Amino acid sequence: LLYEVRDGVAYLTLNREDRRNAMSQEMILSFLDRLADVDQDKEVAAVCLTGAGEQAFCSGADLGGTLAGQGEDRLSGPRNYARLLKEMAKCGKPIVARINGPCLAGGMGLMLSSDLVIARKDAYFRTPEVNVGIFPMMVGALLYRNLPRKKAMDMVLTGRKIPAPEAERIGMITRAVDPERLDNEVEGVLNILKSKSPIGIRIGKEAFRVMSDMPFEAAVDYLCEALGRAVSTRDAMEGMTAFLQKRPPKFTGT
Repeated sequence: LLYEVRDGVAYLTLNREDRRNAMSQEMILSFLDRLADVDQDKEVAAVCLTGAGEQAFCSGADLGGTLAGQGEDRLSGPRNYARLLKEMAKCGKPIVARINGPCLAGGMGLMLSSDLVIARKDAYFRTPEVNVGIFPMMVGALLYRNLPRKKAMDMVLTGRKIPAPEAERIGMITRAVDPERLDNEVEGVLNILKSKSPIGIRIGKEAFRVMSDMPFEAAVDYLCEALGRAVSTRDAMEGMTAFLQKRPPKFTGT
């Protein structure tokens, strides 16, 4: 896993191009460590996640490593992967997935755990686990929260490819763009995110995650309390003052 912080953005690159960026145990554990660093680094306003090269964003788990072992050992890799998905969801910094090629199996979990997804139009998305006698279990928890039930079941039961334009149409990704526009689109989104209040985004992301599975009335009550936390920050005061004074806000993350 390559890691670089540049101009307020942490760039994470799945770097196993010869294996179509398949996730090994080492990669997953490194990813977990880097997420912890990102969440604590005040110089980082956003995260960009991508894969090396153009063969794939991520082809899923390395079947010879992540799912290797016998008995209880066989679950050590999946448990680390499950932990990664949960930590991505809890990350206080917005994560933008730059989909530079096919996104398969466990790679779908990384994509769906990202907050925004910009993909090449010639990329595709697929959960092929059914073809080898298993099912996209942890990824399913994210598919069913991002897609209508029938669309999710279409993917997991047939294993068919979903082209990026269709993925955008059904709401699985943010947008599909021409390959030559991918980097400009991603950088444009990252620049927008960098201009926002870090603490406002952190409070908002947490609130969105927590309320997502609440009953309606409980969610409204919880979000009212979350709003109270957000408006009490210095950034909120600065933002409202800047709006009234018709000037750009100067956020400090407090």
